[in-house]
Amino acid sequence: MKARRIYITEFDKARLEELIGVAQEFGRPLRQDLQSLAEELARAKVVKSEQVRPDVVTMNSKVVLRDVDTSEEMTYVLVFPKNADIDAGAISILAPIGTAILGYAKGDVIEWPVPAGVRRIRIEEILYQPEAAGDYHL
Repeated sequence: MKARRIYITEFDKARLEELIGVAQEFGRPLRQDLQSLAEELARAKVVKSEQVRPDVVTMNSKVVLRDVDTSEEMTYVLVFPKNADIDAGAISILAPIGTAILGYAKGDVIEWPVPAGVRRIRIEEILYQPEAAGDYHL
């Protein structure tokens, strides 16, 4: 599947680059999860928080995802690693699924490799996006 354009707010990009930078200071060489995130940031179109479409997954967005192959539905909030709590539905941006959904929009299907092959998920719904709610600094 051809990679689609992803959108990241200036605010999210700055905080995610800081996360990568701090992690690099303490863990050379760059870990795979951080490398994946850096690659996503490098290819993203950066937009102002006030200009991001309300159907795009940004940091602290609450999203409903559907596994295309199994129809399993999952609801997650995309968070920074320190706030991750999978039991509470808070998934880290450094988790493969977290990095995979950042910047994509409702209706997009994302594919990424897993040990058993390729996993495909569709973004079904954005239940909450901070920017759409006027919460520009979450």
